[in-house]
Amino acid sequence: MPESNAGEIFEVVDETGRVIGTAPRSRCHGDPSLLHQSIHVFVFDRAGRLFLQKRSMRKDTQPGKWDTSVGGHMAPGETPPESARRECAEELGFEPVRLTFAYQYIWRSKFESELIRSFVVTHEGPFKLEPDEISEGRFWTREEIEANLATEILTPQFRHEYPRLREWLRDHSAPA
Repeated sequence: MPESNAGEIFEVVDETGRVIGTAPRSRCHGDPSLLHQSIHVFVFDRAGRLFLQKRSMRKDTQPGKWDTSVGGHMAPGETPPESARRECAEELGFEPVRLTFAYQYIWRSKFESELIRSFVVTHEGPFKLEPDEISEGRFWTREEIEANLATEILTPQFRHEYPRLREWLRDHSAPA
């Protein structure tokens, strides 16, 4: 069952994030020439485990696979931190107190192209999972994640981004 927000409008941007137009979600998802903006939030507990979400079977991309703690598209006019806070509230039911920007990069696939801004936060839960977005979620150890990087249970985008996150964590400590 496809997502019900197919008529959603995305800002189309250049590689620096400058808005150059808009297009419906249905066009952006299917035309990789339309670079649009997304955010990821990596939620860690105090033990350093990473919360991953299992994508709902209703998702139009990668249904049923484990993915970033929080991920979503930026609304027109929204800043990356505003989007990250909104998505945390919508998907996991909490508003981050201290949100740390980590990095940005461009993800390209046969399906779409996204300018992704990634953030890190520490939060122990409890979480209120949005059932249309997430079928389940749990904290994973680094060893569990790395043992599954070559499998199909994790989304390709997460498998691509995880080494970047691991490198960032080497140089920074997760927020307390």
